[in-house]
Amino acid sequence: MTRTSPTHTNGREPALDADIAIIGGGIVGLATAREILRRFPELSVVVLEKEDRLAAHQTGRNSGVIHAGVYYAPSSLKAQFCRDGVAATTEFCREYGIAFEQCGKLLVATDEDERARMDDLYERCQQNGIAVERLDATELKKREPHISGVGALLVPSTGIVDYGEVAQAMAGGITKAGGTIATGREVTAIREDGNGVTIETATGTLRVRHLVACGGLMADRLARMSGVALDFRIVPFRGEYFRLAPRHDRIVQHLIYPIPDPTLPFLGVHLTRMIGGYVTVGPNAVLAFAREGYRFASVNLRDLAETLAYPGFRKVMTKNLRSGMNEMMNSLSKTRYLALCRKYCPELEADDLLPYRAGVRAQAVLADGTLAHDFLIEATARTLHVCNAPSPAATSSIPIARHIVERAVTLFDLHA
Repeated sequence: MTRTSPTHTNGREPALDADIAIIGGGIVGLATAREILRRFPELSVVVLEKEDRLAAHQTGRNSGVIHAGVYYAPSSLKAQFCRDGVAATTEFCREYGIAFEQCGKLLVATDEDERARMDDLYERCQQNGIAVERLDATELKKREPHISGVGALLVPSTGIVDYGEVAQAMAGGITKAGGTIATGREVTAIREDGNGVTIETATGTLRVRHLVACGGLMADRLARMSGVALDFRIVPFRGEYFRLAPRHDRIVQHLIYPIPDPTLPFLGVHLTRMIGGYVTVGPNAVLAFAREGYRFASVNLRDLAETLAYPGFRKVMTKNLRSGMNEMMNSLSKTRYLALCRKYCPELEADDLLPYRAGVRAQAVLADGTLAHDFLIEATARTLHVCNAPSPAATSSIPIARHIVERAVTLFDLHA
């Protein structure tokens, strides 16, 4: 393939606007475009983002953690990508002069049941090749005087960064390499034929040779546009955060995480140092009534109807009704939310919790009612769809991109 000029014709076979289009200007889409241009600099690549700016959703609304990969099954893509992603992310930050800090994470056990689960996590760290240290209550208090617990695991490789800044640096690299980034280009239809892919957007039509969709919260809809037979649906869960009052900017030196409860689908509230020098607490996990519903009152009738009508969602709610109701009540009550924070940091008061931006997790739910916890990629002859890219997708974006491009090399017969 050779680089083609962005032109349109009215002929029987329209000229190509690009060799490859990437849908999605979040960190996974940008990392994928960057990797294609790195591997195949002669190809023309265009990134289509529906918003007027990049990293507007999951990339720009997460906790900013460079995850070490503590929780993931050793054989999973999550574990592999996260392990590789720590090194790749920190190397990228050094190359582009982006501030980051490997401050380490403490997984804190607050009772004996959690201490037993903490031992299981220690073994998981060993299996995943992650450096980890056990701390007793005395050592925990010495390192974190404001945190209470009966013991903890210290994972020193965990860090913090502003992923929005990482995404902007990737975008700069893409344009420098000759790629095009087009914002305000919401995709409304995809038509594939034997010669290419036609992409309808809100502002016009593009014709490309191949397509890679990294649509996050819209991943299933984009896949359906391409005719992919799906056995999952994206269900949005809002994660709500608070920022601690400025007097608590130095309340912790590490990230403070809970010992996960295996009966619950999500991790739980934690204290996170941010690269801006402040501390956040959160997130919870509340069903969102809109795929981009960052406020409790945000409702999109189409999104909500699709969620409620999906049998897989109803099965999830049946299995997790009590925890789901608890999350909803914690969202509505600042007092209840505070109690989750005081489990680890008892000195916090209600007026210490200041407003902060929320995020929405794009969670793929399978038809049988299970949550898809690993990466899920589907394909047609000329399209690849990243259907599920759960946390730690931001940490893992560079190795995810390498994996996607390897798939594209085989599927699309790419060659230098």
